[in-house]
Amino acid sequence: MLAKRYPKNCLLTVIDRYSAAVHNMEQVVMLPSLLQDAQLSAQGRWAGGPDLYNCFTMLKAICVEVDHGLLPREEWQVKMAGGEANEAENEGTQETDAEVLRQLDVEAQFHLHFSSLHHILTHLTLKAQEVTKIYQEITGQAM
Repeated sequence: MLAKRYPKNCLLTVIDRYSAAVHNMEQVVMLPSLLQDAQLSAQGRWAGGPDLYNCFTMLKAICVEVDHGLLPREEWQVKMAGGEANEAENEGTQETDAEVLRQLDVEAQFHLHFSSLHHILTHLTLKAQEVTKIYQEITGQAM
């Protein structure tokens, strides 16, 4: 249940829904190891992709960042690169990003990122709900 009331399409509502879905998933999934080697249903977009255990851990990790904020960019890059930061590649990426950002005006950038974040959080909320549902089916708790 959402703690606060925001307009339906407000980003804060989407964030609250995602956080609530992941926290519910964490409370329901008592033995995450049961999710190993289980796949999403055929209508799920991740069918044939990572198993539900990997989805579970990814959804939890994203929720921590949504609830507590992002790592500083440098720490995130080190984490993603496994500790092997390639400075030449990073400089090239930064130059390319700067060129793209200069081409878009600030309002367009905001709308693009805002709508993308809204879409991604909505998609991840559905995935958290699906992982919870499949876990309940696996353990015989389906309602």
